[in-house]
Amino acid sequence: MFKQMEHAGLTDLHFGLDPASGLKAIIAIHSTARGAAIGGCRCIHYAREQDAVTDALRLAHGMSYKAALAGLPHGGGKAVIIEPEQPYDRHHLMAAFGRFVEQLGGRYITAMDSGTEVSDMDSIATTTRFVSCTSASGDPSPHTALGVFAGIQAAVRHRLGRTTLEGLTVSIQGLGHVGHAIAARLHAAGARLIVSDIDPDKVRLCVDQFDAKAVAADAIYAVEADVFCPCGLGAILNATTIPQLNCALVAGSANNQLAEDEDGNRLRARNILYAPDYVINAGGLIHVALHHAGIDGEQRDAKIRAIGDTLTHLFNEADRTRQSVHHVADLHAEALLKAATTPLSEQEHRHA
Repeated sequence: MFKQMEHAGLTDLHFGLDPASGLKAIIAIHSTARGAAIGGCRCIHYAREQDAVTDALRLAHGMSYKAALAGLPHGGGKAVIIEPEQPYDRHHLMAAFGRFVEQLGGRYITAMDSGTEVSDMDSIATTTRFVSCTSASGDPSPHTALGVFAGIQAAVRHRLGRTTLEGLTVSIQGLGHVGHAIAARLHAAGARLIVSDIDPDKVRLCVDQFDAKAVAADAIYAVEADVFCPCGLGAILNATTIPQLNCALVAGSANNQLAEDEDGNRLRARNILYAPDYVINAGGLIHVALHHAGIDGEQRDAKIRAIGDTLTHLFNEADRTRQSVHHVADLHAEALLKAATTPLSEQEHRHA
């Protein structure tokens, strides 16, 4: 486990157990150099407890990069609740998790993620101050979608030289809260949509609402489109799927889209522009963090739209240095985290 932590660059890993409520939870903190670690809480079934640990470690690392490149005064963390196999009281489970978060004294701020809802955050808020995505702030999904939309616009400008999305074809994989919200924005902007999801009801809804064309889940990679927008599972860009892609750029909300680091280079070799997931999908995090800090909605939305500017900078840097975009993004994030841990006297010496 310590080797896993060292590989992921984490500072600490916390385990919470409350037999009365059935709580088995893990909080992974990657960095607090820029401020309190922030990241969502998952509540899903895991085949093995080690799988839950691995999930928390992997996701916390990405949250630090996401917060740094979004310009937020936060580090990255992630929480995982192993959903009990036996019947349980949801409110009591979440309240117990809130007590676990509170014990960390503000080192970690929790929020919604896979398997949790606004109502869960309300329950958590009964036992800790360090929570967002409550009824007061709402579901962050529309804000994630706003950021992805701004990122798609930036990628289209950079690769296709177009200032509008009118008439472009976008294939969307995954039509959950974020995927559906992105589809709505793209449809309003005049894009043609090709959609897939393992849930046929979600597909039918997009077909009816947005005049989208539906394809089978395993056929979405090969469809001809200007933009491929993955909004479902992670690790979907890999040695098997990348050769199937028939698009100019990839820009979507799914986390951890690259199965391995080399997949970013595979995309570049095929001349497919990739918008790194932890940059383009940061809108929800920005909303959560700034709402927690008391920043008003207009300022939050302006910060989310600036995701497009961040991506444009990364695209230009990747072109200039002839590197893959994901590698440039990693280097920028690492530099920001390193600067936050560098003693002030050393920073001043460097700039003297």
